[in-house]
Amino acid sequence: MSENFSASHSAVVVQPAGRIARCFRALAEAGEMGLVAYITAGDPSLAATEKIALAAAEAGADVIELGVPFSDPVADGPTIQRASDRALRCGTTLAGVIELVRRIRAHSEVPLVLFSYFNPILQMGLEKLAAAAAAAGVDGVLATDLTPEEAVEYRATMHAHGLDTIFLAAPTSTDARLAQIGTASSGFLYVISRAGVTGEREALPAELPALIRRARKFTTLPIAVGFGISLPTHVTVLGGIADAAVVGSALMAEVEKAASPDDAAAAVAERIRVLKSAARTGVSRRSSEAS
Repeated sequence: MSENFSASHSAVVVQPAGRIARCFRALAEAGEMGLVAYITAGDPSLAATEKIALAAAEAGADVIELGVPFSDPVADGPTIQRASDRALRCGTTLAGVIELVRRIRAHSEVPLVLFSYFNPILQMGLEKLAAAAAAAGVDGVLATDLTPEEAVEYRATMHAHGLDTIFLAAPTSTDARLAQIGTASSGFLYVISRAGVTGEREALPAELPALIRRARKFTTLPIAVGFGISLPTHVTVLGGIADAAVVGSALMAEVEKAASPDDAAAAVAERIRVLKSAARTGVSRRSSEAS
C-alpha cells in the first residue's frame, strides 16, 4: 500500500451541514474563490460591528468570522490585539457577541462563525454556549487554542447543536497532526499560511502551496487560508490552490482608522469588493480541474 493511499484514507470524513456547506458548494459550482471576513466584535461597539458585518456581507464576503475579544490574544498581531482591547474596554462579552449574531441573522443569511479563544467558551459552558449560539444563528465555532486531543466533548456538544467545528492547521503540522485536524474539523479547514501571529504581509510564503497539498490528503473539506492575506494579488495566488482566503487584519485596520461606524462599514465593504473581484476574475478563478 502506498504512502499516499494510506494517508488519504486515514482520516474519518466529517460531512459539513448547513449554511457553510451550502456556501462552499455554491462557490465550487461557480468555480469561484471564497472570501472569509474576520471582524473583531465590539470594535468600536457591538452596534458598529452589526453595521460592518452587514456591509461586508453585502459587499461579497462569503463567510464572516466574528472575533470574540480576549485579554490575552496570543495568536493575534498588533492590529487585532488593539481591536480586542478596544472591544473589551467597551464591555464586549461572548454573550453580547451571540446576541449580535441574532441581530445580524435578522437581516442576512451569510454564514457566521464564532472565532474565540477557548477560555470564554469554557467560562460560559459548552452546552450553554452551543445552545445559545445555535439558537441565535451561528453556523460554526473556531476555538483558536483548542487542540483536537482536548476537543472530544467540545466537538460532540457543538455537533449535537448543528454547529461546525473548525480547526487550524499550521506549516509546522506533521502529516499525523493534519490527519487529526482533518478528522476533528467540519465546515472548512483553516490553514495558517505561516508561523507567527496575524497581520498584513507583502507576500505569501513560497512553501504555502505544498502545505495546502499536504492538507488535502487528510480532508475533503474546503480549505481556507488565513494570516497575512490583505492584497488582491494574494487572492490571485491562492485562487488555484485554496477554496477561500481569510482576511482579518486588513479589515480591522480600516475600522481602526475610520472616523465613524458608518465610515468603517464603508471602508470594510470597499476593501472586500476589491478582494472579491480578484476572486471572481482572472487567474484566481478556480477551474473545474483545480484541486
